[in-house]
Amino acid sequence: MRYLLTCLIAASLIAGCKSNDKSGVTANTIIDSTQFTTIQWLDSTKDFGKIEEGQKLEVSFRFKNTGNKPLVIEKVQPSCGCTVAEQSTEPIAPGAEGQVKASFNSEGRTGVNHKTLFVTANTKGSQSHSLQFVVQVEKKS
Repeated sequence: MRYLLTCLIAASLIAGCKSNDKSGVTANTIIDSTQFTTIQWLDSTKDFGKIEEGQKLEVSFRFKNTGNKPLVIEKVQPSCGCTVAEQSTEPIAPGAEGQVKASFNSEGRTGVNHKTLFVTANTKGSQSHSLQFVVQVEKKS
């Protein structure tokens, strides 16, 4: 009896939880192909030239939602721990532009650095996108 009561309470709590998101976009957007849209990367590769070791480099890649459904950036995964990505939380409306941002810490990374951000979004064709940047880190003088 106690188990049944616990299950009923848990079920009612779960059923009672509703998202405050007024856009109608849910976590299932990334797997529901009826909610897929299209994306145009305005820049997907960048060369930042030279920076001094220890400098933090702010990186951003611009995109446009060219479809007719809200664009949801589900995840942004850097290729290594020296780069930290900002996670977008708001859907991008059709026709609107947005940015994927990250910060690269050059401490201990002298030489040429090729870094990639792996983006997962509710896009037609493929939900995976790669953004790349390169930077030459010069030893501190």
